[in-house]
Amino acid sequence: MRAEEVVMLDPQAYRDAMSEIASPVHLVATDGPAGLAGMTVTALASISDHPPTLLVCINRNSPSAARFIENGFFSVNSLCVEDRPLAEIFAGRTNEHFAEKFTHGVWRKGLTGAPLLESALANFDCRLIEVKDVGTHHIFFGRVEAVARRDEGPGLLYQRRGYRRSAE
Repeated sequence: MRAEEVVMLDPQAYRDAMSEIASPVHLVATDGPAGLAGMTVTALASISDHPPTLLVCINRNSPSAARFIENGFFSVNSLCVEDRPLAEIFAGRTNEHFAEKFTHGVWRKGLTGAPLLESALANFDCRLIEVKDVGTHHIFFGRVEAVARRDEGPGLLYQRRGYRRSAE
C-alpha cells in the first residue's frame, strides 16, 4: 500500500465500532504489599490451557495499575447479571477508591491472596508472569493458579455502552 492510500482511523470511529461487540464483564482485583485495588474490565482473553494462562488489559493511567504490578497476583471474577452494581462501583462511577470498593460484595482470599468475589460465575486466581505495554494499556499475562465456578445464572455483558444479560 502506498503512503497516500493509508487512511488514518479516527479513534472515536474505532471506539464506536468496538461498542458493537458484546463482551463479558469482569472485576479484576489484587491485594498484597501495594494494597487492595480492583476495576471493571471487558478486555480479557484466554491464552492457553497448558499452562492455564490468560491476559487482561488495564489502562496504564489507572491509579490501580501499579498496585497490580507490585503485588504480582490478581484475580479475574466473571460477573453475573446481579453483580451489575459492583461493575459500576469498580468502573469508578462512584466516589469509592481502592479498599472502599471492597466493602461491596462478599470477598474471600484466593490461593495467591488475591480477592475472589463469591457471587462471580467464575474466579481465576492468577500469578502475574509478564506485562507488555501496547498503546494506552498494560497487557497483564497471568498464570492461572486456581479456578472456581458457579454453574448457574446469566452472565453480565457490555455492549453499545450499556449492560446486557447473556443467554443462560
